Amino acid sequence: MNEIFKLSLIFSTIRLSTPLLLAALGGLYSERAGVINIALEGLMLAGAFTAAAVTHYAGNPWIGLLAGILAGMAVASIHAVACIRYKADQVVSGTAINILMIGVPALLSGAFFLSSGSTPQIPKDNLIPWTPVVIAFLLVPLTWYVLYRTPFGLRLRAVGENPGAADAAGVSVNGMRYAAVLLSGALAGIGGAYLSIGQSSLFTRNMTSGRGFIALAALIFGKWRPVQTMLACLLFGFTEAISIQLQGVKVGGEEIPNQFIQIIPYVLTIVVLAGFIGQARAPRALGMPYQKER
Repeated sequence: MNEIFKLSLIFSTIRLSTPLLLAALGGLYSERAGVINIALEGLMLAGAFTAAAVTHYAGNPWIGLLAGILAGMAVASIHAVACIRYKADQVVSGTAINILMIGVPALLSGAFFLSSGSTPQIPKDNLIPWTPVVIAFLLVPLTWYVLYRTPFGLRLRAVGENPGAADAAGVSVNGMRYAAVLLSGALAGIGGAYLSIGQSSLFTRNMTSGRGFIALAALIFGKWRPVQTMLACLLFGFTEAISIQLQGVKVGGEEIPNQFIQIIPYVLTIVVLAGFIGQARAPRALGMPYQKER
């Protein structure tokens, strides 16, 4: 068992936490503004597929990363328009996007690459380096500063807590919410792109494997605060790293079943979402469409 706890586990935890942290910070902006973002999973899938496809054709991971960001924002705009303009149920809209993005990348992959299961392998030289990892962890103090020390952050939190009062003070509630949802799409797109052209070298069908939902759980566990959310993402990343390290390890002469090991991160997610670990107060106007009084 001592073989499990070594320096590589720390690096693995950081690496596996990165896409979770990027998506969770994106969700933080959206939900602080009052828009539930169940669609994080779909936004990551959009970013992952687009980044892999564009990198394959362009031969440049930075162009692929930019394309992944734009794809995340494009899909997030659908969620924003549905929820903000047309007052659709935010959970239903997010769920619909997640379902849509399970099928659309496979359809496009079949059209472009004659394989609905995956995109072509990207050469090692065309993979993105550790830059998204640095970006993710630098975004934590930056997000804290933006939320608590800038007029933008004050307005963002105001529309998530009391949109009526924010509107009366001259803040554009819908404008702030659009900006927050689009920002969440950009960050989730980076997280998805890192999965396909950073951690891996291609896009495979449903490659996020629930990471968008785990990021949402980390956001709730972190009580919608940047530093606590980062710590929650590191915890989930650590459990995933442990589950990888445990594969093939024997305890008492018996090998731990692989299926049991793989469910560890998801069991922790269920425990967190069930509210067994602390209580968190969501923004007061979270999930409530705002209708300006005439």
